[in-house]
Amino acid sequence: MCLTCGCGTNDVFIRGKQARGASTAAAPMRIHLDTATQGEASRIIKLEQDILAKNDGFADKNRSLFSANGILALNLVSSPGSGKTTLLVKTLEALKGKVPLAVIEGDQQTDNDAERIRATGVEAIQINTGKGCHLDAQMIERSLPQMPLPKQGMLFIENVGNLVCPAAFDLGEAAKVVVLSVTEGEDKPLKYPDMFKAAKLMLLNKCDLLPYLSFDVARAEEYARRVNPDIQIIRISATSGEGMPAWLEWLSAQHHT
Repeated sequence: MCLTCGCGTNDVFIRGKQARGASTAAAPMRIHLDTATQGEASRIIKLEQDILAKNDGFADKNRSLFSANGILALNLVSSPGSGKTTLLVKTLEALKGKVPLAVIEGDQQTDNDAERIRATGVEAIQINTGKGCHLDAQMIERSLPQMPLPKQGMLFIENVGNLVCPAAFDLGEAAKVVVLSVTEGEDKPLKYPDMFKAAKLMLLNKCDLLPYLSFDVARAEEYARRVNPDIQIIRISATSGEGMPAWLEWLSAQHHT
């Protein structure tokens, strides 16, 4: 259970292997919780609803601030190791001097990623969430006064590496951008559907490694569209530069929408 958002559910399923000689596949087994456990689950769900409602209030405040200042705010989400920070560094290097830029970095510990961003000359604020597995809108609201706002520019919010909880938390962003690396399984959109359903764009990253992997690009994209028929997809590599023009064009289009 997430120590910050209290996420949990009273619907638990276990899928087992089909026994040898069985004529039909084993059906998912539902675990029925006893009355006491159901009561606790209901309390957790109510707590989660209250937390999300409070978060949405801060998100609306952030969104109003961004809109009033002409800021395109994007929430970058992914699992750990997707190459999100490297891709962001390359993006900032391409955009620097063309539009005002700023970054909010989210990690449980260290300011390593914020230091990598600052090395590009772009302002960056680090948020360490401790045991928390995601950023929330109040964290963003508290961090904004600590940096010059990139008025008429872009704010990139690099969330904690996690494909679960960040899907539920609106930060006031214009869009979530999910980064899926080809070094991960192509079934990630099916395993973590809420994140891919919430995202406007999927960046299929590290495509320069495809010749060395058995990753099925078409299948990954089909799975993403199965979860979210409207999701846009760009194949990209921060190393080779593949897809960078399309990504920068997408950013420009969003900024001027």
